[in-house]
Amino acid sequence: MSERVGRYTVAKELGSGGMGEVYLAYTPGGDPVAVKRIRSDKLDPLTRARFEKEALIARTVVGTNRVARFLDADPFADRPWLAMEYVAGRTLLACVDEDGVLPVPLVASLGALLAEGLSAVHEAGLLHRDLKPQNVIMGTEGPTIIDFGLGAFADAAKESLSHSGMIVGTVRCMPPEQASGNPKVTTEADVYALGTVLLYAAARHYPYDGAAWEAIAVQVANPDIGPDLGGVPDELRPLIASTLAHLPKDRPTLDAVTEACADLLNVAGLAPAHARLALISRTTTHGTPDAAQALSPSFERMLADQIRIEAGDPDSALDGLRTSPASEDPDAEDEQPPVLIQEPAEPIVLEQAVPKPRRSSGRPPASKRVADELRAGYAVNAVL
Repeated sequence: MSERVGRYTVAKELGSGGMGEVYLAYTPGGDPVAVKRIRSDKLDPLTRARFEKEALIARTVVGTNRVARFLDADPFADRPWLAMEYVAGRTLLACVDEDGVLPVPLVASLGALLAEGLSAVHEAGLLHRDLKPQNVIMGTEGPTIIDFGLGAFADAAKESLSHSGMIVGTVRCMPPEQASGNPKVTTEADVYALGTVLLYAAARHYPYDGAAWEAIAVQVANPDIGPDLGGVPDELRPLIASTLAHLPKDRPTLDAVTEACADLLNVAGLAPAHARLALISRTTTHGTPDAAQALSPSFERMLADQIRIEAGDPDSALDGLRTSPASEDPDAEDEQPPVLIQEPAEPIVLEQAVPKPRRSSGRPPASKRVADELRAGYAVNAVL
């Protein structure tokens, strides 16, 4: 029997790391989503309450196609989880490692598009805090930022950062102020991380490296050790060097990054729309996305079971705010913008022809019609 996380049916594991596992899963109607289940160890009630707050705010990110849409979360489950829009494609890390560095105009296109995505996250009152090549998916619509809204977990106790597979991948893209132990980072931290992403795209290495994460963190935090810009084309050096400035105040704004990238495209004689298409063509030539693979008969049965679920379960753990002692912590109120109060969802019956309108979730309920339409697009003869 397929595993379920919340209301989502798990189809396959997409990856794992120090923070948890990521799965390709499906809604009761058959829509693909990416579900990340977080490690439950070393997470205190305050961290869970902060995640609840950030998850609610993450739903309000609008105005960009560059950020995977936040769908759902349960921060107070035994193993906290969140569900995001599934974006089929390779990570930027895989694209560069497999196909080589990107040409200057494509790095400029990447920079402009990612800067737009980060701007939308910042305008909603959030920070990403863990932007890196692994968290940029190169899909058929261009680059998409994933894993935003995990700031509460990124700021968890320091010892939780030492789990194998997490800190090394993170500290290489971490700004000096964060590597020095200051969790109260600002938007300039994401600008620095964006610089590390562009550096990797242009030269296939990070600004600082080493055999152990502790050694890397010491280098990052030392103002006398400049970032390694070896292999970066001359045209890109001023932009990337400015984003990697040691002091936050010396880094450019995201608008300035976008403008610098536009100038590079102009020099190359490329319109931004054409550069985006060239970037997509370069990074999306490897096979069929996972979400388009056939559904197995056993998975079909699980979908059918979910569609027959009777009313009574809330559509989302976030549709009704939970009460937690940690959520009343006065310090927690200062760390993020106020929680957006939402009314509890009204119970619905999934099989009824016309679902009742709901105010809280913003998503249509699962229905047999939707499931049948999605099944029509799948060949039901393979086993995941």
